[in-house]
Amino acid sequence: MRAVVATRFGGPEVLEEREVERPAAGPGELLVRVVAASANPIDAKFRAAGESMGLEAPVVLGADVSGVVEEVGAGVEEFSPGDEVYYTPEIFGPKANGAYAEYHVVEADIAAPKPPSLSHEEAAAVSLAGGTAYEALVRRLAVGVGETVLIHGGAGGVGSFAVQIARAAGARAIATAGPENQKTLEELGADVALDYTRDDVTGAVLEDTGGAGADAVFDTVGGETVARSIEATAPFGRMATILGAQGDLTTMYTKNQALYGVLLTRERERLEEMAILIERGQMRPLVDEVLDLGEVARAHERLDSGHGRGKIVLRVSREA
Repeated sequence: MRAVVATRFGGPEVLEEREVERPAAGPGELLVRVVAASANPIDAKFRAAGESMGLEAPVVLGADVSGVVEEVGAGVEEFSPGDEVYYTPEIFGPKANGAYAEYHVVEADIAAPKPPSLSHEEAAAVSLAGGTAYEALVRRLAVGVGETVLIHGGAGGVGSFAVQIARAAGARAIATAGPENQKTLEELGADVALDYTRDDVTGAVLEDTGGAGADAVFDTVGGETVARSIEATAPFGRMATILGAQGDLTTMYTKNQALYGVLLTRERERLEEMAILIERGQMRPLVDEVLDLGEVARAHERLDSGHGRGKIVLRVSREA
């Protein structure tokens, strides 16, 4: 089968298209014909330094799949050949990654039916980024009706879902992005769009909340973003980060604030819950660009830049 392989670890130039052996579904597994995948920041991190994270080259990367079931392994009763599914593979362990290929094997219990209203290219943009945002806002931060949520990096792959999820939960969404993505924030439904390069984010949040501060904060940027958000967060407020927290967090203690680290686990239930929001029209993927699988190095160049809008999707095979 056709696949893109990281022949060694380094820059985007290490990604090479090759013919590799097609896998087969074992007990409890599905063999999926991959119609679309997507490029995620974790892919770029593995490509650059996979050996430090337990990978061995050559390796097929990729952490999002939307496709069609080709074979079902022994014991699988909930899926049949021809079913359309979407999921994010594990990222650690012997069954990790592998989406940059025409076929992929996955444990059936972490796959879910593809939302009918989405194309495969759209669905491939949902599982990892959307799941991370859903895990943070719904399960960890437990955002509720009438609350105010500050979302750092609201136009990115994860942040764009977070803005929509906050709104679906009945919360007020304050989101940050660069000057080129202010309109995107508004289109996503942000109540307040802030330019982090020019605006006083803390001051704007305090002004918007009458000095109370945000009830919840979601950091998709990293660095000292959490530390800088303490003042903008209400006493007993909650914060979540997907990239870790740096800087002085001492004053979180004096304000009785909670901080959650979010590393996505794989499960079907979350995908099914997100599909409800998608079918209601409350959550849609923000697809910025669709490239052929053979252009994955170009996608990784953009990932390495650290800037972007929404998701880059990779077209792997035809839907028919």
